[in-house]
Amino acid sequence: MHLIRRNRILRQSPAIRAMVAETILRPADFIAPLFITEGTGIKEEISSMQGYYRMSIDLTVQEVKELWSLGIKSVLLFIKCKDELKDNKGTEALNPNGLMQRSIRAIKNACPGMVVMTDVALDPFSTYGHDGIVEGEEIVNDPTVEVLAKMSVSHAEAGADIVAPSDMMDGRIIAIREALETSGYTKTGIMAYSAKYASCFYGPFRDALDSAPGFGDKKTYQMDYANRREAIKEVLMDVEEGADIVMVKPAMAYLDIIREVKDSVEIPVSAYHVSGEYAMIKAAANMGWLDENKAIMESLTSIKRSGADLIATYFAKKAAMLING
Repeated sequence: MHLIRRNRILRQSPAIRAMVAETILRPADFIAPLFITEGTGIKEEISSMQGYYRMSIDLTVQEVKELWSLGIKSVLLFIKCKDELKDNKGTEALNPNGLMQRSIRAIKNACPGMVVMTDVALDPFSTYGHDGIVEGEEIVNDPTVEVLAKMSVSHAEAGADIVAPSDMMDGRIIAIREALETSGYTKTGIMAYSAKYASCFYGPFRDALDSAPGFGDKKTYQMDYANRREAIKEVLMDVEEGADIVMVKPAMAYLDIIREVKDSVEIPVSAYHVSGEYAMIKAAANMGWLDENKAIMESLTSIKRSGADLIATYFAKKAAMLING
């Protein structure tokens, strides 16, 4: 055979493959989610997320320093609220000395350069486990948005760089932006969970924070996984309302959505490689059905290849170590 083009030429060695790779993962691409609990010296493994932990503030600070040394530039904070502090109003979410606010201050004091992102939603603080205030069996929109705006200001006051509303209430981005502006926090960013689907892949996360809904489900505010165009509508509305970064969640089953979002906006796009996706890889690796390290890198590369500029992933630390060699 005499071929003009032999595509395998550019695949024949590791050096050539690396030279022409179209998608390159960096530790700075990752957002590391952290689960924080009260106490000192606490490190509790999450049963459905092998190798991932809830930690007290002191150990979380140590973890953040290690993440920074690996080249990871951002963390996303979630807190486990004590049951006795939960109510239907998000009262503890607004406590200036609450666990979230103390965690923000501790991390920023210990590692000032780390970009601290904070979860803004009521489910960790709710007696009902829903992302908003409940009236009857309805998750009411507008009263919830009022609390989310105040919550965002409270996080900004504590030193958060970016607030990340994950609730999927209508109009919360503009409300948060206006609250931050009015309060003088003009440098605080918003990473909007713009296309957050009602997914079965969140189960282990709810174990981590004890935040499973006490009744019904979240389908009246999270998106139907059958819908594609709706995601673009949600994203564009959040951009118009002042979002600095938009997110698609989950990631692996929604690569098509990530690509369409990336093609539709001119701001950074993030994707959340969620707890169920993490748990599946860990379980399959434990059974010897796949190579965990290879599965991690292939999965994260596919998410970035689809268009994600940033990836929130429980594999952030492991992936950074693999990249750094």
